[in-house]
Amino acid sequence: MPSSAKKHELPKLRVQLCTEQPSTRQGGWLRINGVTDDELVLAVRTHVAGRELPSPASVEDVVTFERLVRHPMPELLKRMYLEVCNGGLGPGKTLSLTDTGRWFSDRADLAMAYRDFAADPDHPLPPGIVPLMDRGCAMWTLIDFRTADGQMWDWDPNLCCLQHALAPLEQPLAHWLTDWLHGAIPHGPYPHRELSSRNCPDW
Repeated sequence: MPSSAKKHELPKLRVQLCTEQPSTRQGGWLRINGVTDDELVLAVRTHVAGRELPSPASVEDVVTFERLVRHPMPELLKRMYLEVCNGGLGPGKTLSLTDTGRWFSDRADLAMAYRDFAADPDHPLPPGIVPLMDRGCAMWTLIDFRTADGQMWDWDPNLCCLQHALAPLEQPLAHWLTDWLHGAIPHGPYPHRELSSRNCPDW
């Protein structure tokens, strides 16, 4: 089998085993069941080839946004923006790091989305949690810049109430990207969040 085909299958191997083995970082590479950041970047780049997504962002773009958030961008997310494309990944298409002229939401870029969420006087996001992808119907996928592996969060005010709209997905960016590559991310509410929301008095 050609080596390129083997690399393309690696993320699928991780999906099958991700509940059995923890992730570790070795030699600067994130390893989840033997799959490195390099291999995941390659798999994502192959997956979106030909989609005419915005060209990769610049290092200066990353630094500017990190100053706004006051936390470093998770390394794998940084590589996606610098080595793959400036937005457009995932089932709902991640926001661009800067305004490229092609919007994947009603917000032009991450900075606009981050400021809009932070400006909510009643339900502001915790510092360091960044809106990453507009899922539609007021639902968002977010990423935690306070964590090196980019822990993913969900915002869904439709489940029960705004008080419980935000919740961690308890998976790093690498797992989330792998779920996307294999069509495992729900288009609507996450089923496990629907179940937990029934404990809310406002449900």
